[in-house]
Amino acid sequence: MIKRIVTVAAVVLAAGIGGYVLFIAAKPPADPHRDRPVWNEAAWPFPIDQWGQGWAYQCKAADCGVEVNLYLRPKIGFCNCQTGVADDEELDRVSDVDLVGSEGSALDPGRPITVHWMKGRSRGYRVGAPSAKSVLSLAFNDRCDVIVATVTAGDDPVAQEAAVLEFLNGDLVLNWAKVVLGL
Repeated sequence: MIKRIVTVAAVVLAAGIGGYVLFIAAKPPADPHRDRPVWNEAAWPFPIDQWGQGWAYQCKAADCGVEVNLYLRPKIGFCNCQTGVADDEELDRVSDVDLVGSEGSALDPGRPITVHWMKGRSRGYRVGAPSAKSVLSLAFNDRCDVIVATVTAGDDPVAQEAAVLEFLNGDLVLNWAKVVLGL
């Protein structure tokens, strides 16, 4: 009788462990990037100018809370070679705010940023016609070359600065920057 109880207990225990293992195996593993925004390449929407066509990326509202559009392009030889993008005046000079709208005015003083090995600044702007919205401008340089990023995102693109910087500091932009800067 005791032998039968021990056997039944062992079978129940083995079945319980097996069921638990199957339950765990059936659940997909947690995605470590689940909370990160998902950026997809998009078409460059602006006319070609002296700096050429850039690269556009978009983060959908489902991933970023609002739709975020990021426009990125290099301006080779257009940065202050001595100081880089070290102050708001240089950021204003190299930015692409005018792609989005005219009559840009700064919302607040800029902030220093780091993208990989490059230093620069970030600042929010209010622009007029044709878009009449806010824009976040980021610029960071390698010697005399600057990379300019322009962000539109609802009424407050500055709120997306952390997600944009995370994307800019990723491998995709690192590899792209090395190619366009000739490194």
